[in-house]
Amino acid sequence: MLQSTRFTYFAVWVLVLVPSVIEGFVPSGQLSRVGSSTFKDDASTATSHGEVSRKTSLLASPLFSLQSVAETQVSSSMHPLKASLTKTGMMAYVASMCVALPATLLPIAALHKAKIISKTKKEKISLRTSQFCSRWLMRLIPFAKLEVIKEQEAGDNNEAAIWVCNHTSMLDIFVLLAADKKLRGKKKRPIKIIYWKDLEKNFVTGLCFRMCGFFPVEMEDNGNGSNNVYKRASFKSLLRGIKEAFDEGFDIGILPEGQLNPSPEKGLQPVFPGAFTLAKMSKRPIRFMGLHGLHNLWHGDENIGMKVTGRDVKVRAYPFGKTFSSADEFVKSFESVIGYFGANGQDHPEWMNFLRNEEKQKSA
Repeated sequence: MLQSTRFTYFAVWVLVLVPSVIEGFVPSGQLSRVGSSTFKDDASTATSHGEVSRKTSLLASPLFSLQSVAETQVSSSMHPLKASLTKTGMMAYVASMCVALPATLLPIAALHKAKIISKTKKEKISLRTSQFCSRWLMRLIPFAKLEVIKEQEAGDNNEAAIWVCNHTSMLDIFVLLAADKKLRGKKKRPIKIIYWKDLEKNFVTGLCFRMCGFFPVEMEDNGNGSNNVYKRASFKSLLRGIKEAFDEGFDIGILPEGQLNPSPEKGLQPVFPGAFTLAKMSKRPIRFMGLHGLHNLWHGDENIGMKVTGRDVKVRAYPFGKTFSSADEFVKSFESVIGYFGANGQDHPEWMNFLRNEEKQKSA
């Protein structure tokens, strides 16, 4: 009975909604910048795709290159039929989100407008609702094989933090919403993400981000792979909003690459140290999250786009926060830990040694 229901639900979206919704889903210009680091520090020595300085460190210990164990190729080993079915499922999922989010979020907006619920309550309910829709639609339309990796309930200590993650696909935000309950734990603090304001041009993403109280950053649409050019006039209100968010019980999420990475198998895009600046100003630790495999479903390179080459997706939450001593240390640590995970889908070989040393220092 359940399988029949799933098939019917799937077929309706494929046949009726997909062609029209997908065409209008992507904001004009490019598929980039679901989130962004917001401040460029002169101390930063951000490097390009996967390049690691000889001085780089895994949270300050020497490392070797970020070369992938088995670099992802555009050519697919998937059978064409399986790839086609996976793509259809992905499109059906996106189309379903385009229907489910307005249907569930607009009544919450009405309650807030009628002053029945507060702004903070509206944002927290909207975030839980968006996570619920993303999680259950992914179960109903399992286009991706999602693996969530963590050593513990990453959000259970309830410590306010700034979460940073790599950025590989237009699907990133939906997968992070879907995985959050399992990834960061039931006692996690809700999270507000910093994103590119132009994504509001799409009604669905704009509605979701505004209802959840996410923070828009204005920057020029100068193409994927180009340096971000920010409109700094928006920073003052951003800083004020972030301080309020911490006071209201939220965490902050940033994608430090600032735009989609068209070649995650080679490492990261240039990393901006905005998360370090925010952490230093707010006196909060930085927490790492990593994504792997989503570019095989919806690629950051517009020339590849939705050419499906795989459906295995991994999301990783690292087990503790860290206060970095400099922007340079943060950038190089993020490149080492998350760049390696994003390229290979597994932890850097030195990670467990580092983790054991950290635990020894805490217990000493």
